[in-house]
Amino acid sequence: MNFLFSSTKRTFGILFFICIGMMAVALFMEHFLMLKPCMLCYMQRGAVLVLGLIAAIGYLINPKSIKVYKGFLVASYVALFSGIGLSLRQLYLQSLPAELVPSCAPDVDYLLDTLPFLEVLIMAITGDGNCAEVLWSFMGISIPGWLLVGFLIIFIYLTKTFISANEIHSHKGN
Repeated sequence: MNFLFSSTKRTFGILFFICIGMMAVALFMEHFLMLKPCMLCYMQRGAVLVLGLIAAIGYLINPKSIKVYKGFLVASYVALFSGIGLSLRQLYLQSLPAELVPSCAPDVDYLLDTLPFLEVLIMAITGDGNCAEVLWSFMGISIPGWLLVGFLIIFIYLTKTFISANEIHSHKGN
């Protein structure tokens, strides 16, 4: 267990590979299972990509200062909480009765071509009827539910890492 938390470089490497795995599953579902992502799905992918980018930069920089290290962890938390919020929003939409589901919006590509980016971003965050549709589930849990599970695992890992940050920086050869 100590192996997971023994160095800053390893922490960010593990986080990066978790994000790569999450994106690989998303792309597999889109391109091989032919599941078309909704706007909230794209936003959740964005949160995973930002988290992975923070992890990659943290891995490359390998911060020696505990303040910089914790700064990277806080930035990771921000991306993580945005992903958690988006997953919860989509799970909420999926739990609505059919008569309360918002109407479906046009395709994301069309929206980006016709509307200002900020308007599309707001529409994406709030979700639409497409986001309420459950296209796939495993063990009774839909895709945003599994993504939420992944985000919560990352949250636990980041929290344990944040708590043990002082100990990690007291070791030589990070």
